[in-house]
Amino acid sequence: MRRRLYYLLPDIPAARAMLDELLLARIEERRIHFMAREGALPDDLPGCGFALKTDFVHGAQLGIVMGAIVGFLVGFALALTEPYGLEVPTGTMLLMALGGALFGAWASGMNGCAIPNKKLEQYTDRVQQGQVLMMVDVPVRRVREIEDMIAQRHPNFSFAGEEPPLLAFP
Repeated sequence: MRRRLYYLLPDIPAARAMLDELLLARIEERRIHFMAREGALPDDLPGCGFALKTDFVHGAQLGIVMGAIVGFLVGFALALTEPYGLEVPTGTMLLMALGGALFGAWASGMNGCAIPNKKLEQYTDRVQQGQVLMMVDVPVRRVREIEDMIAQRHPNFSFAGEEPPLLAFP
């Protein structure tokens, strides 16, 4: 499991230095993300991907749950009512739940693409002022080590928060 740590860095050179230090601390580059003003982030720094900038993941998760519930209920209703005298096998309820989950993930995920990530919204003003937001996913057992390293080497970096544990798979 991992935790996402947020830090506000003063500028791009500070972000480069922090990237180098995290790489030396054996944090994989794919676990480090930076967000800066539009067009300000150079190509050599890993930026925020589509899934981080939008509410796509949250929307898809919500769609899976709601779609599975609705699909299961529709399948259950079909099994109870036997429309036009057709017997509906019990497995149909599960297939309807799976279909509902897939459709819900797709539809809700597409809606989430149009919405900015709520977690990053609080940092927008400071990023627009020229600061750089760094997000780093750290193994839970190394959170204190990384926080202490950053605090000792860069006391001017603002700790901006920590998310609950993330799932182990990418």
